[in-house]
Amino acid sequence: MNRNFLTLHAADSHATLKGLSSPTRLDILRLLHGKGPMNVNEISAALSLPQSTVATSVQALEEAELIDTKTVKAKKGHQKICSARYDEIIIRFNDAVELPRDETIEVSMPIGLYTSCDVRAPCGLCSSDGVIGLLDVPNFFLDPNRMQAGLLWFGRGYVEYKFPNNAKILNEEISAVEFSMELSSEVPGTNADWPSDITLWVNNVFVGTWTSPGDYGDKRGVYTPRWWKLEGSQYGKLKTWTISMRGTFIDGIRISDVTLADLDLDNHHSIRMRIGIADEAKHPGGINIFGRGFGNYDQDIIMRLYRVNQ
Repeated sequence: MNRNFLTLHAADSHATLKGLSSPTRLDILRLLHGKGPMNVNEISAALSLPQSTVATSVQALEEAELIDTKTVKAKKGHQKICSARYDEIIIRFNDAVELPRDETIEVSMPIGLYTSCDVRAPCGLCSSDGVIGLLDVPNFFLDPNRMQAGLLWFGRGYVEYKFPNNAKILNEEISAVEFSMELSSEVPGTNADWPSDITLWVNNVFVGTWTSPGDYGDKRGVYTPRWWKLEGSQYGKLKTWTISMRGTFIDGIRISDVTLADLDLDNHHSIRMRIGIADEAKHPGGINIFGRGFGNYDQDIIMRLYRVNQ
């Protein structure tokens, strides 16, 4: 029987550790692990807690990505079914990703400046002023106006960006490379329960996959322009892939054994980062990439190279 494990590195997992900081939330996790999927009413009854307390705790666990939830039809309306994601959670204090922020080389890449792409509908691009080209026509991803894009989306495929390998230019040794961007799933309209396996490749090396929970449209993104209809994707989650000498991490959580050595950066003058939906994805739920002028984080795709401490 397969068991799911989560390793937390204390220095880099504050959001997830916060989700574990309540006795009520721990009781819910134990209950779901022992009993299997349950709805809020069942959890409330089993733990003798008010439904409002359980609902608040479930939301916190969901935001910390410690449980999975799905909405299903009930006799009256809908109900949320909750299930534990992990059988065992380990907190490590001696193997954290130590990345001093004052020892970085940072490059900010507008989301429209991809150097190659292969996308399939539904797809499209928008600037802060309006739609670029025609929606659901992949050929418009080659439109020169793509350089103005603040939001792009597609169902399958990828976009690839070529970053300068400034560490090689400066003849500096690095301890990690990091990519940060705001992402969500993509579905016509929006659906918060629409999982999508979003994968990162660097220099043609499969680095790791993050499963986006959904496509968010419950409220307008902080920076999303007013002309963009509320029925469209509004914001995503800011995700950070870090490839170090000890493996690959997403937001401080180790997700693969790919290390810096596997990327062979010393022999490349550029660093090619590809983001998209793999053909073999278990959850091919599309992707939204939010850049400046859209979403909740007014940033481009950011690459950081961490220098080795001298």
